[in-house]
Amino acid sequence: MRVRPGRSSRPRTKTRPQHRDAQPAMVVSVDRGRWGCVLDGDPARPLVAMRARELGRTPIVVGDEVDVVGDLSGRPDTLARIVRVAERRTVLRRTADDTDPFERVVVGNAEQLFIVVALADPPPRTGFVERAMAAAFAGGLTPVLCLTKHDLAADSQFAGDFADLDLTIVYAGVDDPLDATLELLTGRLTCFLGHSGVGKSTLVNRLVPDAARAVGEVSGVGKGKHTSTQSVALALPDGGWVIDTPGVRSFGLAHITPDDVLAAFTDLAAAIEGCPRGCTHLGPPADPECALDELPDKTRRVAAIRRLLVALNSNESW
Repeated sequence: MRVRPGRSSRPRTKTRPQHRDAQPAMVVSVDRGRWGCVLDGDPARPLVAMRARELGRTPIVVGDEVDVVGDLSGRPDTLARIVRVAERRTVLRRTADDTDPFERVVVGNAEQLFIVVALADPPPRTGFVERAMAAAFAGGLTPVLCLTKHDLAADSQFAGDFADLDLTIVYAGVDDPLDATLELLTGRLTCFLGHSGVGKSTLVNRLVPDAARAVGEVSGVGKGKHTSTQSVALALPDGGWVIDTPGVRSFGLAHITPDDVLAAFTDLAAAIEGCPRGCTHLGPPADPECALDELPDKTRRVAAIRRLLVALNSNESW
């Protein structure tokens, strides 16, 4: 499976003055017009920054790589200035619903999207996983299905629904060892996405033992609160970062097309070049001439992809 790099989400800004003394940093938290950053991506060098006036309303999100100037000491009550936002390599976007014309950038530059789903309490929904996968493919992230509460539903067949999508699946409930999970996370920037109550915070606290303290103290942003209403990047003990995001109720995909999704699959992307204009790749009766139906050796895989595409046409609230 090939993940297509996301479309550029480079902020459009006016010509800016050069800052020769600017230093690179990564945004790790956002709160009320202040951005928590770490210099050179080093969690031991935190600071708080404001957006420079010349950037206007340029959006800055967790995971963004920025240049900062000013007081870079990170001492209490000091502020640096963000003077440049680098072009994002990947971007996870969502809309409020499937008719909303306004895209919201969730995180920037994440390499992976961990879709955290409980096997019970609340019950899992394939639709959410499929929609999250579509957003990951379109934005250039590699999706990983992370299943929790395995102890409550050990005989669940939920993972089998995605067997034909070549999706990496890990189990990370309270009783599951985390070796396989850590192997995927170490050295990478990973976004965690899931509904409220699926055990995402519990997992983050296992991966980052001082996560509660880190969220409260990260650069002073958030006034010491541990809140689930904001995204925050937390450093893993052995390298890498996890971005903990608020629990989601819906995940709009107004900005994603079927071709965006299929472009992520090397074996199918070439086939759809033979589809007629306007084909939605759902097959008969909607698309009687879809080229995917000419791949008899991939019947199950095509069916799985089409279930994912159907998810683009619904926006349930979970």
